[in-house]
Amino acid sequence: MYRIGIGYDLHRLVPGRKLVLGGVDIPFHLGAAGHSDGDCLIHAVIDALLGAMGAGDIGGHFPDTDPRWKDARSTDLLARVMEIVREKGFEVVNVDTVVVAEAPRLGPCHGAIRDVLCPILGISPSDLGIKAKTAEGLGEIGGRAAIASHAITLLRTLAAGSNT
Repeated sequence: MYRIGIGYDLHRLVPGRKLVLGGVDIPFHLGAAGHSDGDCLIHAVIDALLGAMGAGDIGGHFPDTDPRWKDARSTDLLARVMEIVREKGFEVVNVDTVVVAEAPRLGPCHGAIRDVLCPILGISPSDLGIKAKTAEGLGEIGGRAAIASHAITLLRTLAAGSNT
């Protein structure tokens, strides 16, 4: 059996925070506001994984009202979600993502992001799509006040008779 999930996340960009995308510190003068490290790329992937399993969303698993998740690394949150994926009898087939930001340029970071995410997701680099788009100067993203990410994933069951 196969299951598809989609995810989306958006964060304001603010001074005084690091910009973290896909578990990689991105050189930039603004960072994503958030309860955790504000990694909107991983947050979108988490929501896609949880959605594919019918297991809620990131806010249900890691609420911003819980001090345990204050400044948490999103890679740790993703690792926990991957435990749930395996517990439910699934494996990741592939993940495709789009980061929408006017700046910084993210092309040079794709390899580093794959190096971080692929081992956690249990997939090869060819099974992780990473794309970066601009908002063509439109809206909050185009005005460099925010950054967003979209993700889609395909999961498959590991064995017949799993309780999904």
